[in-house]
Amino acid sequence: MLVPATVIAASSTQNQSVWVVIADWLKLNAVIIVFTIVIAVVVWWLLVRVIRRVTDNAKSKLLAQDRPERVRNAEGTQELTDVLMTQRREQRFEAISQLLRSITTFTIASISLLIILGQLGVNLAPLIASAGVIGVALGFGAQTLVKDFLSGIFLVLEDQFGVGDVCDLGEATGTVEEVTLRVTRLRDLSGVVWYVRNGEILRVGNRSQGWTMAIVDVPVAYNEDLDRIRRIVDQVAERMDSDPAYDGVLFGKPMYAGVESVSGDAVFVRVTCKAAPDQQMSAARAVREQLKNAFDEAGVRVPVLVRQNLPGAPGTAAPPKKP
Repeated sequence: MLVPATVIAASSTQNQSVWVVIADWLKLNAVIIVFTIVIAVVVWWLLVRVIRRVTDNAKSKLLAQDRPERVRNAEGTQELTDVLMTQRREQRFEAISQLLRSITTFTIASISLLIILGQLGVNLAPLIASAGVIGVALGFGAQTLVKDFLSGIFLVLEDQFGVGDVCDLGEATGTVEEVTLRVTRLRDLSGVVWYVRNGEILRVGNRSQGWTMAIVDVPVAYNEDLDRIRRIVDQVAERMDSDPAYDGVLFGKPMYAGVESVSGDAVFVRVTCKAAPDQQMSAARAVREQLKNAFDEAGVRVPVLVRQNLPGAPGTAAPPKKP
């Protein structure tokens, strides 16, 4: 069957008109879409650059301070805390910067996507209405999730704790390994990994902010002169304070706190010192070592403390055999 020439010509004209319409649509909308993407990228780049510039300026002001010298010259507890918290403020600025960059990226990407969908002919009114209904449903059905996210945001903004801090979160105590908007992961002393939802964190005991207190109890003979012990401790404190090897461990001089307890053969003398948050055990060991050497040089007698050991333990005699 032969197709009339007029039908062929009409079909060809119709195809050409379709391509013309598509070309016109692309000329108009493609330019707008590309322009929208370019504007979004430029605005994102400018905002991220401003956020980083503000963060770097704030951090540079903190780094310009002579922190070790200020730590050494700090006289009161509050002054020492203010000096040491500058490092925490640097980490807080960085965390807030990351959070602001994430919010900026999400906001600009969402607005750009809505504009592009509108140019593609998608009716946004039903989409926005559906999103509102879904948001309300999720708000009622996922209140716990929303609570976790809001708590995670405030934990980051308020710098209640960070990665590497030793914290007591109520249900678990350990070293924080990761902080997300929903959960916080920490590892306790036995190696168990705990995942704590941010919405369940009602209190935070942070043992790593600012400074910590190292406590050393040293036994001396009952008849030793306590004034002489005090002078020896003060000499050790002066020597350790002037030693640059302890600049990153000790914050100030070790202090003679006094007699902690008295037994029949010994008097336990307590020495305290402020130490870096992660150097509490190292500071205590260093003070014990220096006190031991000073006591040996001064001839201070240290009583032998009798301890009950388990049978078969090293240094204990085997129980007598029954006849």
